[in-house]
Amino acid sequence: RHPLLGNRAVPITVQFQKDHRVLIITGPNTGGKTVTLKTIALFALLNQSGFPIPAAEGTYLPLFTNIFADIGDEQSLDQSLSTFSGHMKNIGQMLREPPEGADEKSLVLLDELGSGTDPQEGGAIAMAALDTLINRNSFVLVTTHHGILKNYGYTHPTCINASVDFDQDTLSPTYRILMGVPGESHALDIAKRSGLPQSVLAQAESYMTNQQADVSALIKGLNAKHEELAVLEKEFREKERHIQDKWRKVDLKD
Repeated sequence: RHPLLGNRAVPITVQFQKDHRVLIITGPNTGGKTVTLKTIALFALLNQSGFPIPAAEGTYLPLFTNIFADIGDEQSLDQSLSTFSGHMKNIGQMLREPPEGADEKSLVLLDELGSGTDPQEGGAIAMAALDTLINRNSFVLVTTHHGILKNYGYTHPTCINASVDFDQDTLSPTYRILMGVPGESHALDIAKRSGLPQSVLAQAESYMTNQQADVSALIKGLNAKHEELAVLEKEFREKERHIQDKWRKVDLKD
């Protein structure tokens, strides 16, 4: 739970698997992607400073020698930095050769990787940067809206996809993290909720290609399967606890 959100915090579970050190988080704006990055960064810093962390029993974190973060907009008139060049300056520092740059004991946080420029070029730069960090075996958390990075996360053996959940009925985020599946941006739904005229939304829908619709359908299907697996896992855990309770009672009788 993010330590500054108090009772409003929605608990999230983030798990890296063996040999999977890159987590790519996708999903809608206002869904909690950046908050997830900040939560993990704060936990890492609290943990290494000897402070308790607001998390469930059994939570554990590695020790990092460096924590690199590119979060927010580093646009600067004084330094002649655009949004994109500000991101590139930060990422360039991370990709320096160790010890100045990231290594296998580093945590790297990249918010909206590849944004602020042409999507095709931004996506290509993002994948090349991730290739370098993967070669260095760094722990990496990425948020993005780029479809090409969703595919990168799905096809690359060291990456894990995750998404922030979105309630289709209320058109609002739930702030839950779904591990293993990419998420849609839901830009049209959020635009509608934010007051964009229906005529503009209809025109936007007409510009969307069939290919994009097919990808959306695929993601919806994956999310549905994930929900089914989550329910089955919960039922399994409950049965497992029930059996363990019965065995404990038998042991006590003996």
